[in-house]
Amino acid sequence: MPKKWDVLSSKASGNYKVFSVRTDRARSPRTGREHDFYVLDSPDWVNVIALTPAQEVLMVRQYRHGIREVTLELPGGLVEPGKTPLEAARRELLEETGYRAGEWKLLGSGYPQPAILSNRCFAYLAKGVEKAGELEQEETEDIEVVRVPLTQIPELIRQGEICHALVVAAFYRLEILFPGQ
Repeated sequence: MPKKWDVLSSKASGNYKVFSVRTDRARSPRTGREHDFYVLDSPDWVNVIALTPAQEVLMVRQYRHGIREVTLELPGGLVEPGKTPLEAARRELLEETGYRAGEWKLLGSGYPQPAILSNRCFAYLAKGVEKAGELEQEETEDIEVVRVPLTQIPELIRQGEICHALVVAAFYRLEILFPGQ
C-alpha cells in the first residue's frame, strides 16, 4: 500500500490573488529519492444547485479565460477567510443570480485536483429560491442567468454543454443523494 511522503521543506513561490504557489521538497518512502512538488494553495470553493419551485436550476453563463470559452455553470466561488462554505454559497447565489433560498442542504465536498491543488469544493442544494435583488458582478465577470429544467441536466452533460467537472460532480452528488429530485 502506498505511504505518505515525508515533506522535507516547503516554501512560498508566488502569490496571485486567488491562489498562491508553494514548492514542497518530499522524499519517496519507496525509493528514498527526493522530488520537488508544486502546489496551488487556494481558498475552498462552493457550487450551488439552486432549484426554483418549478424544478428549474438557476445556472450562469460566463466567460472562462482559462479555456477562452463561455461556459454554462452553477453559481459559485471562493470561500472568503473567516467565512463558512454555507455563508459563501449564500453570498455567491445572491451575487451571481440575484436569488435567495429558503432551504439549504450540503451535498458533499471533494478535492478538485489533489495532485496540485490543496483546496476543497463544497456542493450545496438550495431549494425554494426567490428573486431578492439584482446581480452584483465583479469587474472580471459578465454573467447571464439561465433557468434550466432539472430534467434537461443529464442531456446537457452528455452533449458537453455543461463541461465544468465540478459542476458535473455537484449534479452527480444530487442524483445519488436525492434521486429523482
